[in-house]
Formats: sequence, C-alpha cells, structure tokens
Amino acid sequence: MPSKFILSLLVIIYFVLKSQSQEMSFEDYNPKSTLVVPGEVIKKAKFPFIDVHGHQYRMATQDLAPVVAAMDTLNMKVMVNLSGRSGDNLKQAVKNVKTNYPNRFVVFANVDFNGAGAEGWIEKTVAQLRADVKNGAKGLKVYKSLGMYNKDVHGRRLAIDDKRLEPIWETCGELGVPVLIHAADPKSFWEPFDGDNERWLELKTRPRRKRGPNNPAPWEQIIAEQHNMFKKHSNTTFINAHMGWYANNLGKLGKLLDEIPNMNVGIGAIIAELGRQPRFAKAFFIKYQNRILFGKDSWKPEEFPTYFRVLESDDEYFPYHKKYHAFWAMYGLDLPDEVLKKVYYKNALRIVPGIDKSLFKE
Repeated sequence: MPSKFILSLLVIIYFVLKSQSQEMSFEDYNPKSTLVVPGEVIKKAKFPFIDVHGHQYRMATQDLAPVVAAMDTLNMKVMVNLSGRSGDNLKQAVKNVKTNYPNRFVVFANVDFNGAGAEGWIEKTVAQLRADVKNGAKGLKVYKSLGMYNKDVHGRRLAIDDKRLEPIWETCGELGVPVLIHAADPKSFWEPFDGDNERWLELKTRPRRKRGPNNPAPWEQIIAEQHNMFKKHSNTTFINAHMGWYANNLGKLGKLLDEIPNMNVGIGAIIAELGRQPRFAKAFFIKYQNRILFGKDSWKPEEFPTYFRVLESDDEYFPYHKKYHAFWAMYGLDLPDEVLKKVYYKNALRIVPGIDKSLFKE
C-alpha cells in the first residue's frame, strides 16, 4: 500500500496539472488585448447632454445630491426619470425635484395597463394621465410589460396596438407630451439557445431572459404591434427605446424611420451594437441626426464612458463594459460636433417639454 505521503503528493500533482491544463469555459475566457493603438477613456462628454432614459425609482423621497454630483462629473445636465409612477407618488417626485434641483430632472408618468377593458377603466386611466401631466409629468413611459405581461379584464395578453388603449396615445398627442416606449427584448432571446445565438452568454448566466418562440407571443408580432400603434397615432410623438431592438439592423431601422415620421429612437443599452459597425453607424447617425436621442437606461455612472468613447472618438478596438452583452470590441464613430449636439441635447430639447434650455447655451 502506498504511504500517506505518496498519496498526498499524487493528489497535489493532480491538482497542479489540472490547474495548468487548457480546459476553460467560455464564461471564464476573457483575454486582455495585447493590441497597442492610440486612444483613451473619455470620462466626460464633450458637450452637455440629456439622458432621456434614466431611472430613479425612489425619487419621491430620495436625497438627489449624490445623483447630481455624479451627473456633474459626466457633464449630464438633465436626467429624464422615466419611473415617476402616478398619482401621489408622482406629485412627491416632482415636489422633491422642484424643491432641491428644479432644472436637473424631468419626470415621466407611468400607466398600469392591467385590467384594460373593464367598465370605466379607460376613462379613469386617461383622467389620471391628465392629472399627472397637470401635476408636472412631461411625458409617458411605457414599460415592456405592455405586450409581454399585462393582461386585459379577461386575463388575455394585452397587445400594444389594442384599440381599447387608443385614448391614452391620443391624450398624449393632445397634451403635447412624448411617449417613450420599450417593447419586447432583443430578438435573440426568442431564438434557439445554441452556439449560433450571439446572446448565448447572457442567456446562460441569466436564464430567465430566455423565451420560447411564442412566449408570450412571437417577437415579430410584438414589434409589429408597436409599429402599428405608432402609425395609427401620427399626432403623437414616440421615442422608441433601445432603437426598437434594430440597432443590429440599421438598414431596417432606417426604413422604419422613413415610414413613421413621428417615431424617434433612443440609444439606451444598445451602444455595443453601434460600436462594432462604426462606419455604417456613423452614416446612419448623420442621415437620421434629428431622430436619435441619448439615453443610458441603468444608472451606473461608471458605464457612461463607453457611450462617450463610441460616439465621440475614432479609437479602435477598445473594451465594452459587460462581456455578457458583447464579447466583441468597440470602435469609435467619431461623430461630427453638430450631430453630437443633436444626439446629446438638441433633439431632446425639441421633443421633451419643460427642460431648461439655458443649461445648453453655446
């Protein structure tokens, strides 16, 4: 029988050899680039900007001083808080802003679409929307729950273009407030979970994001419902969040912008798509420079420099901040100053009411 010493030595040798083996999961593989090229991190935007896709979920009661301090380091002059909710909560959020930082935040209202079709539901919902706008809301934010999770009075999935919701969109047009809407999720979430899926790592590490082809409806159907709604309500201004999930197909997105003149797009959470196609994306931004708005989505100040660098620089092959979103490198679009200004603030000043224009004097 081998001695305990020899057995221990064999165990040590086994683990040393195993640690030196080339076996590695895709999740662990994240090599540092050895490429040496000019370029540097951009920590502050070249021009003051408006984030039209911000979220401060506790704005009614929170101390906004730390948020404003971080905004200042980024050159963010105004944040549009899309999570203003409704009723008393919205009134308290607006009051908090007016009392402490009256020109640094804009608040959007929200609608609970569950139960649509019930007797008196639409009248009550529209009345509350009017009251919210009167109480300081400058727009309406629609979450992806519409078309995905919200159910009507009969428990059925509520389509985005459901006729029973039309008075809501018409009211926004009448009141002159935009609708920022997030519909569905990236198309890859509906596709087979295999080696051909670009979002494989995201779905592997966040499996709840994976959907069956008809869960709760085909991706194409949900997106088409959104476009139908835009077209039917031409007097209402819409901001299509996340570039409508067509940032990976800018040719298609351009056709949609041509077909739907009241549709604009925000760039929140899709900068990785733009950063891998710098020449084509630059041409797109120049052509549609009046229809694109800056937005980040999640409030993580440390992630904004990736956006600045993609939009402003001509840097090559620099890292994105979330491997599970993009395992590829970024390239700068090097946008012209006038296009940058429109994306950063001019388009938002035109579309979103109530923003202090004096913050953006040239």
